Amino acid sequence: MYSPFSKSQLLPQEEKLEIARHKSDLFIGIPKETSYQERRICLTPDAVSSLVFYGHRVMIEAGAGLSSSYTDKEYSDAGAEVTNDTKKVFSCPMILKVEPPTLAEIDLMNPQTILISAIQLKTQKKSYFEALATKRITALAFEFIKDEDGSYPAVKSLSEIAGIASIHIAAELMINQNIGKGLLFGNITGVPPTEVVILGAGTVAEFAARTALGLGASVKVFDNSITKLRRLQNTLNQRIFTSTIQEKSLLKALRRCDVAIGAMRGKNRTPIVVTETMVEHMKKGAVIVDVSIDTGGCFETSEITTHDKPTFIKNNVIHYCVPNIPSRYSKTASLSISNIITPFLLNIAEDGGIESAIRCNRGLKNGIYFYHGLLTNKSIADWFHLEHRDINLIVF
Repeated sequence: MYSPFSKSQLLPQEEKLEIARHKSDLFIGIPKETSYQERRICLTPDAVSSLVFYGHRVMIEAGAGLSSSYTDKEYSDAGAEVTNDTKKVFSCPMILKVEPPTLAEIDLMNPQTILISAIQLKTQKKSYFEALATKRITALAFEFIKDEDGSYPAVKSLSEIAGIASIHIAAELMINQNIGKGLLFGNITGVPPTEVVILGAGTVAEFAARTALGLGASVKVFDNSITKLRRLQNTLNQRIFTSTIQEKSLLKALRRCDVAIGAMRGKNRTPIVVTETMVEHMKKGAVIVDVSIDTGGCFETSEITTHDKPTFIKNNVIHYCVPNIPSRYSKTASLSISNIITPFLLNIAEDGGIESAIRCNRGLKNGIYFYHGLLTNKSIADWFHLEHRDINLIVF
C-alpha cells in the first residue's frame, strides 16, 4: 500500500520543550524616608497595585508617601500592607529606599537582605560599607543601573527634572517681591528677551535650555566639549549660541545675562569656572541656580542651602544652591523613580530572583555594588581603599 510519508518520517521524533523559568515572589518593604528634606518615595500606589496583581507583597511604613501627596489609604487600596512598625518594615527580604539607609537602619535589616536605593557616593563614609558587609547585604544603586542603550535611566530622569526646575526656580526668584527685580521670564514684543547662560552641555543643560527657549529666552551654552555642544544643538533642533569656556567670552555673557545655570559635572569635584570676580560683574538682581552644588558647585560664590532657606545674596546676585532639587517636586520625582524601578522589580521576579536576574540583565548587574556582603564596585573600592571582587567572576 502506498504511503505519502517516508519510513524515517513515520519514526517517532524527539520534541524540544521550553524549560519554564521559575518565578519568584517578592516581599518588598518601603520605610519612611528619614533623611533631611527627602520627600520622595520609590513606588507610587499604581506601581504597588501592579506588583500586588502579579502576586508580590509590599509592606509600607505609615506616612511614607504623605510628602509625595500619597495617602496610606491609597497604598492600602492598592494592596499594600501599611504598618506603624518600622522594625517590621526593615525585616522584609527586600528594602526600597530613595536615600541610602543610615547605620541605624542597616542595623534593623536582617542578614542577606536585598537593598535597592540611591548610594550618593560622595556623602558616604567607610563605616556604611562595613555595615553592609557585616549584614552580608546585596545592595543595588539607582545611579549605577544601565538601560539597553548604555545610559543611566535614573540619573537621566532626575537630571531632566533638575534642568526644567532650574528655569522655573529662576523665574520665581526674578519676580520675588523681596529679592527679585520684577522681570518676566520670556520674550515680550518690544522688550529684550531674558538672557540665560548655561554652564555645561549634559542632560541638565539640555532640559534647562529647552525650557528657557520655550519661554522665549535667549540662551547661551558654555562647555569645553565640542561633541557635547554639537549634540545639544542637534537635540534641541535649532542653532543656539554655544562656546567653549574662555574667560573673556564667558565674562561678557555673564555681564549681560539675567540668569546663570550651573550644570557641570566632574570626575570628583565639579570644576569652578566662574570666579567671585566674575560674579561681581553680573547685573544687580541677577539669579544663579547652581544645580551642580551637590558635587561642589561651579560658581566660586556658591554655598549649600536648604529647601527651607534656599537663597542668599552675594555681590548683589541671588544664589540658589539646594543640592536635592528633584525633592522639591516630590510627586513628579516619585513617579519618575517608580516608573524606572517597577519594570526592574517585575523582571527580577520573572527571572526567579536577584541571583538569576543579574545573570540575565547586564544593566541590572551594573547596579550591584555589594553582593552577599562582598564589595563588587571598583570605583567605591578605590575611593575608600577597600578590597573588592569582580562581580563577573562571581556571577556568570
